[in-house]
Amino acid sequence: MSTDSTVRYDFVIFGATGFTGQFVVEEVARIAEEENLTWAIAGRKMDKLQKVLSDASKKTGKELEDKPIIIADVSSDQSLIEMCQQAKTVINCVGPYRFYGEQVVKASIEAKCNHIDISGEPQFLEKVQLLYHGKAQEEGIYIIGSCGFDSIPADMGVIYTRNNFPGDLNSIESYLDIKTGPAGAGINFATFESAVNGFAYAGELMSLRKSLFPSPLPKSQHKLAKRSAVFKSEEIDKWCVPFPGSDRSVVNRTQRFNYDQNKTRPIQFVPYFACPSTFSMILTVIFGIFFGLFAKIMPSILLKFPSLFTGGLVTKGGPSKKQIEETSFSMTFYGQGYDSKIADVEVQHENAPSKKIVTKVVGPEPGYVSTPICLVQAAVVLNKEKSKLPSTGGVYTPGAAFQNTSLIDRLDKHNVKFSLVQTD
Repeated sequence: MSTDSTVRYDFVIFGATGFTGQFVVEEVARIAEEENLTWAIAGRKMDKLQKVLSDASKKTGKELEDKPIIIADVSSDQSLIEMCQQAKTVINCVGPYRFYGEQVVKASIEAKCNHIDISGEPQFLEKVQLLYHGKAQEEGIYIIGSCGFDSIPADMGVIYTRNNFPGDLNSIESYLDIKTGPAGAGINFATFESAVNGFAYAGELMSLRKSLFPSPLPKSQHKLAKRSAVFKSEEIDKWCVPFPGSDRSVVNRTQRFNYDQNKTRPIQFVPYFACPSTFSMILTVIFGIFFGLFAKIMPSILLKFPSLFTGGLVTKGGPSKKQIEETSFSMTFYGQGYDSKIADVEVQHENAPSKKIVTKVVGPEPGYVSTPICLVQAAVVLNKEKSKLPSTGGVYTPGAAFQNTSLIDRLDKHNVKFSLVQTD
């Protein structure tokens, strides 16, 4: 067994043979030399892990066949501990995290290594904060979830918007627009499985949040106006629906951290998804109704026939190479606030918000290109910029952990770009 005196790899990629894990291996391979990283991959099957390295070597042009391989399985706590003892940071790509995530978090804490993941599951993320924040603090290690497309563009986008606003920012609405090419879009089954289970067990969130945050955040007297379930946005001239991912949950936890720890004014945040056409809006609404209904009463049916319920969007094999190459995203943030700052965050602004700001985050295909970029750059920052992280270890959101680091600049250099569109 490895011990704490063993030289640790900068990264161990756990779940390297999974659909997303393979893309993460390729991304680490691309940037390892420039960052002077040592790394290994981990999973259950030696032959599959060797194939991942061979495939990644062909795709990246890097010599990877001799990279270390660690055998670890979520069904064996001891194997997880031994894996974590060989890492400074475990990059955990094994989902759904509801079923397989907590074991790895516990092993990371016991082995005193950092843990970073791409979970978009609010129940898992908030449960981990509730149960393990104190233990991670005691060990001085960082557990940072939702470091993929869910939810770095949203969480760091809010941070970026706040930093570029001259007064007190009151609220932000974000609009996610995903563009595809002639081949269309595709989603891997594991991503769909996580979404189904998230909806199926959404009722757990209320009691979790009462335990995690017994007292509510102070509310602005200038509240965002409520939108309809489906509406035509004047800002982007498209039909929009509420975005059902983890972005709002993650951003709100960042706002809570900044209010509690940094005494900053909470920002209201509501994310939306932009439909590319009226027809797609109708299909989105119909799918949303059936998905929500079956996820509540018969989630197993959704998981048994994913392609049928999604019109072929979800497959066990995930999107094709062509689909990935032709897809991109933009997330636009429309903020409103005040032209001045009030130091005391408990004091309300009397006048309604009068200043506006628009920012944008754009990038390549979100699930399997932007996600590895976000995850790997976050992991690099976690290892290299500890002095800029919160002063104690713990369980954090990306915004709470990385708001004072170089993460946004790093993402800009790796094709996930943040920009200021306008202020007035």
